[in-house]
Amino acid sequence: MKLKMAPNSLFAILLRNPWWYSVALVVVICAVSAALLPKDVVVFGAIGSFPFLVTAGIALKRQWNKPSAAAVEAEMARLAALSWREFSQELETRFARQGYAVTRLAAQGPSTGAADFRLEKAGRVTLVAAKRYKAATHGVEALEALVAHKEAMGADDAHYLCLGTVSPQAAKYAREHAVKVGL
Repeated sequence: MKLKMAPNSLFAILLRNPWWYSVALVVVICAVSAALLPKDVVVFGAIGSFPFLVTAGIALKRQWNKPSAAAVEAEMARLAALSWREFSQELETRFARQGYAVTRLAAQGPSTGAADFRLEKAGRVTLVAAKRYKAATHGVEALEALVAHKEAMGADDAHYLCLGTVSPQAAKYAREHAVKVGL
């Protein structure tokens, strides 16, 4: 039996927030224990903060190499300012750095499918659609075309890159057809 934490429990909320929130809670619990409890049981009150210290450690480990929200926002703005040519070159470089063999599908003549790149790594083929990355909202039509292209080419995975949001119907379709959406 796999145990699952309730999504709105205090510990789940603390794990989604910066690690120092949990440390601040530890400090508050220890201070309240020192102020309100008799001197001989202050240690027991302070020990009650130990789970929050563990939560702080877990959150710190998860957040260690993650960029800040400001850095993510700046990168998204930088990507939005790129032309398709610059963006596709950057994608190709990043995929190659990750060990993929990258094939530009549009470079092979007029593309009949929705994908822009074919990635291959360890025998798995992934199709990537990225040309509409700047659109504000993405509907289900582009995802349907990508899934049809994936099936026609016999690819294993599909990835739809976008900076904007996807409609609720498109998000549902992506989940149902195992299409990874986003950057």
